Amino acid sequence: MPLDPELVRRRRRVAQQARADAQWSAHRAARDAAWAEAVAASADWVRRLDRRELLLIGAAIYWCEGGKAKPWRPNDCRIKFVNSDPLLVMLFLRFLDAVEVPVEDRRFRVSIHETADETAAVRWWAARVGVPAESFQPTTIKRHRPLTRRKNVGADYRGCLTVHVVGGTRLYWRIEGIMRGMSNEDPPRDR
Repeated sequence: MPLDPELVRRRRRVAQQARADAQWSAHRAARDAAWAEAVAASADWVRRLDRRELLLIGAAIYWCEGGKAKPWRPNDCRIKFVNSDPLLVMLFLRFLDAVEVPVEDRRFRVSIHETADETAAVRWWAARVGVPAESFQPTTIKRHRPLTRRKNVGADYRGCLTVHVVGGTRLYWRIEGIMRGMSNEDPPRDR
């Protein structure tokens, strides 16, 4: 009786993976140790950011990941920062602390795919940012597109966190000025 071709392929893949693991395990362990050492050394080198550095970095990450006024909406100067990386979110919150945005002026919302655990994601983000999950705005659910092959699935997927600052127009202007100053670009005079 012939063997099932799919079973043969699966056994072959398992055997190949075992050989690769045996061949590369020492290299991977050394690489992982070097990686951990480099990360720890770099984190130790940074230590504490002074206020000016935090303002510059915070403005730059906002300009990369936050909402901006558009030519068709030039007066839409709200502070709305969206990201899935907890390190970047926490750095942005440190920036808000440095510019003295009160905690009560910060709003949080999770955006997550409908196939994920919305409640667990809200609780997880709430614990990270230090506010009760009940204070989060209603979750934005992203509809699943069957043709898309998403990699961000499973228990570690927690969606994106949106941080909105109530009454953030003047802060937006300040961020835009910091970015223009860092890029040596003069502000527009026609506003």
